[in-house]
Amino acid sequence: MAKTNITHREIIAQIRQQEYKPIYLLMGEEAYYIDRLSEYIAESVLAPEERDFNQTVIYCTRETAVADVINSARRYPMMAKHQVVIVKEAQNLLKIDELAVYAQNPMQTTILVICYKNGKVDGRKKLVPAVEKVGIVFESKKLKDGMLPQFIADYLRRKQVGIDERACQMLADSVGADLNRMAGELDKLVLALPTGQTRINADMVGKNVGVSKEFNVWELRAAVAARNVEKSNRILWQMEQNAKANPPVMTVATLFNFFATIMQAFYAPDRSEQGLMQHLELRQTWQLREYTTAMRNYTAMKTMQIIGKLRETDARLKGINRGNLTDEDIMHELLFYILH
Repeated sequence: MAKTNITHREIIAQIRQQEYKPIYLLMGEEAYYIDRLSEYIAESVLAPEERDFNQTVIYCTRETAVADVINSARRYPMMAKHQVVIVKEAQNLLKIDELAVYAQNPMQTTILVICYKNGKVDGRKKLVPAVEKVGIVFESKKLKDGMLPQFIADYLRRKQVGIDERACQMLADSVGADLNRMAGELDKLVLALPTGQTRINADMVGKNVGVSKEFNVWELRAAVAARNVEKSNRILWQMEQNAKANPPVMTVATLFNFFATIMQAFYAPDRSEQGLMQHLELRQTWQLREYTTAMRNYTAMKTMQIIGKLRETDARLKGINRGNLTDEDIMHELLFYILH
């Protein structure tokens, strides 16, 4: 029986030790780990000179037949111990569950990698339990926002590069949970490091990722958490000078998530640092600072009222009951309500 809840690192470790499974079903909402695992298998199992005859990549469309995948998997390798068959975009296979027939008796010389993105294969059908008996089923889940800084730090650590806290949070807020895009931005920042420098700072993020170091939604959030009226208004005004890079709807969404998390923290059974970290699923203690700052400056009741105002503001920005107010009018009214 295959191990359940296996991590991508455990799969890579097994492959590094040449412990191969006949089938890998890689599925889930987060494409990043599916891509990285399929790439690692493609680059690691066969020697370069073996790949021409023994490595097949099938890009599925709605017209791709399951029988074609099975026929490719049932071939024998040529002058190699294994052949690798990688099935890309397997979510397009109309009768993917028919692969269960192959999974019940797979070729031991074939390594079949099924890449199923933007969802999961129904575990109640035959394919998932069939693969679990002989191979590996890996679910690639979307990272929660609180886990992004840890992903950034880990990714850069493998490249022997560090990152400042502010720069890390700026990246998390501006790029978001698209890990393929995040990896691309991090690679760009690593390449942009001056000779001899091994740490990314906020200035570099501002110059290379297009986020203002001083006037962005993250800085606004920090000023709001501290209930700093003058600074909050100055940042909002500066953000409005570049509304294309700082759309009000996105600012409201960020503030909504922030205050929703504060509300969640107020109801934590244990409000110690460790208790809040666990309750909010945060990985780094510095991620907690703004939340605890806000909890000192806002009551639970005020937080609940702000969440209601943010919902109302989102609707007005989208045209509901906004009258003749401009986006700037609506945002300044919101900020006044939050801070007073």
